Amino acid sequence: MTKVTLATVKEMLDAAENKAKEIGVPMVITIVDDGGNLLASHRMDDALLASIDISLNKAWTSVALKMPTNQLTSLGKPGGELFGIHTTNDSRIVLFGGGIPLTIEGTIVGAAGVSGGSVENDIEVAEAAVEAFKVIHSQ
Repeated sequence: MTKVTLATVKEMLDAAENKAKEIGVPMVITIVDDGGNLLASHRMDDALLASIDISLNKAWTSVALKMPTNQLTSLGKPGGELFGIHTTNDSRIVLFGGGIPLTIEGTIVGAAGVSGGSVENDIEVAEAAVEAFKVIHSQ
């Protein structure tokens, strides 16, 4: 299985930071490997301190549950099929958008997690990181 390299991570961070600058929101961008282990975390100037932990947990959640975190929003709300899941795993599970798995040929090899803005902003910046990953792995 292909691993996510540091060179790839640096390009992903650059792409995500550029998107965050474009929308005018300082973010924390975190990339993890296929085991949810930290590869890199990048806190832009003035990004919220709370976003450090949130971005890591978004990335971890995406790997652990093999899905983007925004898919958990309806599943984890009261009355949802997975209501209460956010209290498991030492409360690491994040139920809102900004975490997206990285895949190669259908296999999850890591994830990007972004925090610092609205959920829509976080998703947009995470998507920029994932898109950079796809471009690198399509060459």
